[in-house]
Amino acid sequence: MVREPRQERSRTTRRRLLTAAVECLAEHGWTNTTVALVAERAGVSRGAAQHHFPTREDLVVATVEFLAEEQIAEVRSRAETLPRGRRRALAVARMLLNLYAGPKFRAALHLWVAASTDEALRSVLAPLEARVGRESHRVAVELLGVDESRPGVRETVQATLDLARGLGLANLLSDDSKRRERLVRQWATVLEPIVEENVGDQARSGT
Repeated sequence: MVREPRQERSRTTRRRLLTAAVECLAEHGWTNTTVALVAERAGVSRGAAQHHFPTREDLVVATVEFLAEEQIAEVRSRAETLPRGRRRALAVARMLLNLYAGPKFRAALHLWVAASTDEALRSVLAPLEARVGRESHRVAVELLGVDESRPGVRETVQATLDLARGLGLANLLSDDSKRRERLVRQWATVLEPIVEENVGDQARSGT
């Protein structure tokens, strides 16, 4: 039996811990999520967990970065299947407005709520969330293929992400998928003009 290289084993263990941290946060909240609980969920020793994350704050920082990376990677992989041209607005609206309807958002939400009353956690989380927010906005702009130098485009993109988070909240207590789909179709009509404007520019420039 060929042994897994130490560096690869370390990466595998770290990923297992981060995945377990997301699950624990989504199920138990910030207060009840400890390094020991995460280690148990991940199936590793507490010592191994503390080797990677000596404190709960270290675990939080890594988990937020992990959540963002996973979410953005998922969006980018799905972006390859999106249609081009005017039909893109509906496809992107559906993708973005369903972005926060899962356990990853639930885990992040527990951290946000805890940080609202925990100054130490807030000081760690706030700059991370600001960075994640900028990256999410940039990806949304890429998906829509729009020009932010045009009046109102940046605000419309940000409103899309804010609406997506709000719909994620609405989905926490019950399945809100049917109502969300109706809103997706309505919001696509808001996005269509800025997407069509960009399509027209590309057609005129021959790109």
